[in-house]
Amino acid sequence: MIAKWLFAPATAIRSVTPPAAWPGQDHGDDVGVWCAAKKKTKGWRLAAGLLAGLAASAAMAQDAGEPIRQARDDAWWTGPMLANGAETLPAGHMLIEPYIYDVTTPGVDAFGSRAYVLYGLTDRLTIGMIPIIGYNRVSGGPNSSGIGLGDQILQAQYRLIRFHEGSWVPTVSLMFQQSLPTGRYDRLGRRPANGMGGGAYATTVGVNTQSYFWMPNGRILRARLNVTGTFPGRADVDGVSTYGTGEDFRGHARAGRNVYVGTSVEYSLTTRWVLALDVTYSHNGDTTVKGFDFLPAAEPVRVDRKSGRSDAVGYAPAIEYNWSPNIGVLFGVRVIAGGHNTQRSVTPAIALNYVH
Repeated sequence: MIAKWLFAPATAIRSVTPPAAWPGQDHGDDVGVWCAAKKKTKGWRLAAGLLAGLAASAAMAQDAGEPIRQARDDAWWTGPMLANGAETLPAGHMLIEPYIYDVTTPGVDAFGSRAYVLYGLTDRLTIGMIPIIGYNRVSGGPNSSGIGLGDQILQAQYRLIRFHEGSWVPTVSLMFQQSLPTGRYDRLGRRPANGMGGGAYATTVGVNTQSYFWMPNGRILRARLNVTGTFPGRADVDGVSTYGTGEDFRGHARAGRNVYVGTSVEYSLTTRWVLALDVTYSHNGDTTVKGFDFLPAAEPVRVDRKSGRSDAVGYAPAIEYNWSPNIGVLFGVRVIAGGHNTQRSVTPAIALNYVH
C-alpha cells in the first residue's frame, strides 16, 4: 500500500455546513453531542478489542513454544484508514483506491468520496491525484442541491530510504500535496450546504515513515508515522460562504496553518486478515476573515475576526481483508474525540485498494 486517505484535521467551527472535500473539518452546534459521544464509546470498545486480540495472539504463541517467523511476503495489506505509506510504486505500476465515507456531526452528515489514483513514475517517485466529491445533508436546513466537486488534490512522493529486514532504519519518504480550489465555497445563497471547498490553493509538505516489527508469536506488526504541515492561501469571499460569512459580506479569508501528526499500527492476523489502528493529533492556527458587510441603506460595517486556534485528537480502528497481494478492502471508523475549539465527529468509511 502506497498512500492512504489523509483526512484533513479537525478545525474550529468556521462554516455553516462542513465542506465534504475537507472531511475532518467538523462543524455544527452542541445539539446531539450525546449521539456522537455514544458512537465514540463504541469506537473505543472496538479499538480496545483490537489491542486485546493482538495481546491474546502473542500469549498463545508463547505457550505453544518457539514461533515460526512470518515472512513479509506472507502478509498482505491494504494499509490503515488514515496513515500514509512511505513506500513508492515500482516504475510503470498504478494504484487506485476509492473511499466512501460519512462525516457525522450533530445535525450534519457530510457524505463524500475520494479516490487515490497514483502512478510510479520511477521506482523512487510516485505521482498522482485525489479526486473528491461530496454531498451534505443538514438537519433542519436545506441539503446540498446535488453531488458537488470538492477541492481536488495533486500529490507526489519521493522515497529517500527503504527498510531492510534486520535493520532499524525505516522507509522514509517526502510527500508533497497541492490542493486546487475547485469546490464551491462562496455565493452559496440559501444553500450553504453546497459549500464543498475553501476557495484557495493549499500546499502540504510532510515526511512519511514505515517499519516492520516481529511480535513474540512471529507475526508482523507494521508501523507508520506521518508528520505534515499545510499552508493555505487567501480566498476572495463574496456572500454566504464556508467561512461563515453572510449574504452582505465582501472581503477575503484565510484558513489557519495546520500541523498534523499521525501514527498507525497494523497486525497481520493471517495472510489475508489485518487489524489496524490509527492515532492522530492536529493543530490549526487562526482562520481569519476580513472585509465589510454592505447592509442596505447603511454604511459598510467592517468585519475582522479570527476563529481561534484549535487542537484535535482522533483515532481510527479498522479491519482489512485482502483477496490477494494486489487487492483488498478496508472497513474502519474515524473518531475525533475532541480537543480545544474542536467539534467531535464520527466517520465510518469503506475503501477498496487495487495495485496493478
